Amino acid sequence: MSTVTSTTRIPLSPGMTALRADHIPQAVSLSAALGWPYRAEDWRFAFDLGHGVAVETDTGLAATALWWPYEPAFASFGMIIVAPALQGRGIGRLLMDELLRQADGRTIVLNSTREGYRLYERLGFVPCGQVNQHQAILVAAPPEARASGAVRPLRREDIDALRDLDWRASGMGRTRLLDALIAVGKFAVIERESRVSGYACARRFGRGVVIGPVIARDAVDAKALIATLAADCRGDFVRIDVPAASGLSAWLEALGLRHVDQVVSMVRGKPPARAVDATLFALSNQSLG
Repeated sequence: MSTVTSTTRIPLSPGMTALRADHIPQAVSLSAALGWPYRAEDWRFAFDLGHGVAVETDTGLAATALWWPYEPAFASFGMIIVAPALQGRGIGRLLMDELLRQADGRTIVLNSTREGYRLYERLGFVPCGQVNQHQAILVAAPPEARASGAVRPLRREDIDALRDLDWRASGMGRTRLLDALIAVGKFAVIERESRVSGYACARRFGRGVVIGPVIARDAVDAKALIATLAADCRGDFVRIDVPAASGLSAWLEALGLRHVDQVVSMVRGKPPARAVDATLFALSNQSLG
C-alpha cells in the first residue's frame, strides 16, 4: 500500500472541512480550553506531518482531528478535540468516522483519554497498554546514569541506523516523523560495538521541553539517554510520556518529574510487530506516538 503524504488531496465527507494552516490560531485556543498547552509551533509540527479534518460553525473552528500515516500500513490518530460547549452532540463520532474512512485499510493506534475511551471502544479499538505522563520544573539535573555503551550526540552518518532502530522498536516506518524531529530537536545516541543501539530526543514543546522518543535496548540505557538530555534542562519545565510497562515511572518520580496523568494505548487492527532488542521507552508525544 502506498503512503498518503501530507500534500495528498483527500475527498471529505459532508460536514467536514480540511484543517488548514490558517485554522492553527483557533486550534491553539481549542486545545487550551481542554488544558492542553500546545503552542502554535506544536500544532504546525503535527499539521505538516499528517492530515487534519475540522468542523466549523458560524463562530469559527469547533472541532479538530488529525492522523499520521506510517509504513507499511499503519496510522496514528490524535488531537481529537471538540469545543467544550459542543461536546455530547456526536461531533467526536463524526470526526472519528471521517478519520477511519480516510485511513481505511490501515491498523490504527491512538492514546485515549478517559473521555474518549468509550467512543473508541465502540469503534473497535482495544486496549494494549497505558502511558504515564510525567512533568514538572526540573530543579536539579539527574545524576549521571551508566550505559552499556558510549552516549554521544547524533551524527549525520547515524541517521539510517536511527530510522532502522525506530522501525524495529515501534513496528512502524516513521521516517518523516524522525526527519522532522532531527530538524528541531537535540539527540543523544548510545553506541555499542560501533553500532547505534539507542537514541533519545529533546525538543521545545508545550510549556517547556519534551523528552521523547526514547528507544533503547533496556531500561538502564534508557535512563542514561534521558539523564544525558535532562542535564541541559535544569530550570525548564520538562515532560516525558512513558509506557507504564517501561518501569521508568518510579525513577522519574525520584527525579522530581511527577506522574500527573495516564492514558490508555489502543489499537484497531493487527498490532505492530516490535523487535525484542529495541524498546520504545518514551513517546514523541501522545498523538504521534
